[in-house]
Amino acid sequence: MKKILPYLFATLLAGFGLLTLFLSTSVIFDLFGIRAKEGNYVLFVVWSNFISSILYIFAAYGFIKNKRWTATLLVISTLILIAAFIGLKIHINSGGIYETKTVGAMIFRIAVTFVFAIIAFFTINKQLNNNHNE
Repeated sequence: MKKILPYLFATLLAGFGLLTLFLSTSVIFDLFGIRAKEGNYVLFVVWSNFISSILYIFAAYGFIKNKRWTATLLVISTLILIAAFIGLKIHINSGGIYETKTVGAMIFRIAVTFVFAIIAFFTINKQLNNNHNE
């Protein structure tokens, strides 16, 4: 079971990362008509999602290879998303147009990223410490 968990976390994170990469690049580069379907998107939020998607993919590799920097990448991604969320709130309060679903999506994305960061920190560090003590 212990050997399956890193692959499970990596698969979930890679899937989340690839989906995010696809959606964010589709909006940024207006691929497949997704930009029109997204409505009043906020470009800096899309860019923060794009950057996070790349970090997710590297972090998925880190889960498989048991790298200490995995949690760091996910914390950095969380901070980028929090900064974008603060920017989104400023954008909204100054009368900028946006989709209401963006607020919920940002909260969800921040929570998921933070949970993955905690999982990475405790599972990888615990395993590395156990291997070091043996």
